Amino acid sequence: MTDDPQTLVSTDWLAAHLKDADLRIFDATWFLPAMERDAKAEYAAGHIPGARFFDIDEIADLRSELPHMVPPVEKFMSRMRAMGVGDGHQVVVYDALGLFSAARVWWLFRMMGQKNIAVLDGGLPKWLADGHPITKDKPTIRDRHMTVAQKKHLVRDVTEVARAAKLGDHTIIDARGADRFRGEADEPRPGMRKGHIPGSTNVPYTTLLYTNGTMKDPDGIRAVFQTAGADLTKPVITTCGSGVTAAILALALERIGKTDHSLYDGSWSEWGMYADLPIETG
Repeated sequence: MTDDPQTLVSTDWLAAHLKDADLRIFDATWFLPAMERDAKAEYAAGHIPGARFFDIDEIADLRSELPHMVPPVEKFMSRMRAMGVGDGHQVVVYDALGLFSAARVWWLFRMMGQKNIAVLDGGLPKWLADGHPITKDKPTIRDRHMTVAQKKHLVRDVTEVARAAKLGDHTIIDARGADRFRGEADEPRPGMRKGHIPGSTNVPYTTLLYTNGTMKDPDGIRAVFQTAGADLTKPVITTCGSGVTAAILALALERIGKTDHSLYDGSWSEWGMYADLPIETG
C-alpha cells in the first residue's frame, strides 16, 4: 500500500516513526454491545507504545439521545488538550478489530479541520501479527493547544439527508451488512425499524477490506463501489448504524480521490427511530 499520513499508514510506517517527537497515537477501540468486550480494559492490558485512549462515547455530544454524536468544538478541544494533542502533531489512530472504529476518529478530526491524521491499516491485530511491541505504560502528557476550524460540510443531519433522498442529488451509501440493509435482520438497538433510507446503495464496510482487516488498494476500492452500483459522479453521503462504520466508507472514498463526501451522523439510530421517515426494504 501507499502510505499517506492524511488517510492511511502501514504498521511499518508507524514502527519507523514511533519515536518521532511530533507523533501522537490514539487507541480508538469501540465495541458493539453484543461483542461483550471492554475497550478501556483491553487498552490497559496492552496498547501500542505512546497511545492514548480515545473514548468515542465520551468525546461526544452527551446532550443527544443518539450515541457518540459529534462533540461541541469546545469539548473536543479541551479533551485534546488534556491528552496533549494539538497543532503540529501527526496523529495515527487504530482499533483492536483491525479497521472498525478508528475511521470514525479520523473523520472527526477531519471535520474539526485537522488534516494530519491517518488510520493504522489493519490496526492492532496487524501490528501484533507483524511482531511489533505493545505496552501497559501510559504516555507522559503535556498540554498542547489545538486550533479548530470546523468543516461543517462533512457532516449531515436528518433534514439534509431526507432532502437528498427525496431529490436524488446525492448518492447515499449505507455501510451496514446486506441483511440489515434489506430489513431481513434485526437491528442491534431496540426499537429500530428495519430497512434502509429510500434510494440508498449498500456497500457493507467489510467489502472494502481484505481478510486481514487492511483496506483494499484504490483499484479494489473502485471495483467495490462500481459492483455495488454506487454513482460516484454525485456528492456522496455515507451512513451506517450509528455513524461509526460510515467513516470507513469516507476513508475509502478519500483514498480514491473522491473528496465531496459527507457523513450522516445520526445514521440508522436516528432514521430508524422516527415513524414519519420513509424506509425501503429488500
